[in-house]
Amino acid sequence: MANVSVYNMEGNVVGTMDISDAVFGVEIKENLVHRAVTLQLANNRQGTQKAKTRSEVSGGGRKPWRQKGTGHARQGSIRAPQWTGGGVVFAPVPRDYSFKMNKKEKRAALKSALTSRVQENKFIVLDELKFDEIKTKKMQQVLNNLKVSKALVVINPDSENVVLSARNIQGVETASVNTINVFDILKYDTVIATKSSVASIEEVYA
Repeated sequence: MANVSVYNMEGNVVGTMDISDAVFGVEIKENLVHRAVTLQLANNRQGTQKAKTRSEVSGGGRKPWRQKGTGHARQGSIRAPQWTGGGVVFAPVPRDYSFKMNKKEKRAALKSALTSRVQENKFIVLDELKFDEIKTKKMQQVLNNLKVSKALVVINPDSENVVLSARNIQGVETASVNTINVFDILKYDTVIATKSSVASIEEVYA
């Protein structure tokens, strides 16, 4: 098992914690991490873009001039793509960009992302993180004590004050154990988790 330092909210080391190699010490599979990030970005796309082809643009049903004898190039419609106001060639249409990954692949990608953060010393464990009131200044002070500016904070579902205190801080995102994903883990420089949330991660993903 890997061993990491445990900090308090003042930024001082108060102990150590063993973390499971089954989650935080796996072989990093970059291909699965890449697919997981691509999957999330693709699934977030709306795919609602649309332009009209020549068959969908109104008008142009009549041939603008006769086929021969005018000196002009032959034309069949004033809504052909080469005309102003004409249709678009190979126009985009609404589509679904989403695709699927196997559950085991998703889990392996998440473990790989967490392992990379541990190996890079960008995984910080707190003994606890809770506030008696909603106070952005207190959350910012905790981040300053840990010398962190851009972080993903993994918390338990009952930490509503932490969520509300962190929501206005630029570069900081909160997530529960069940909502963490590969994209957010890699997007933010540091992952901050409490001891209880680390235990929950090991329970859910081991």
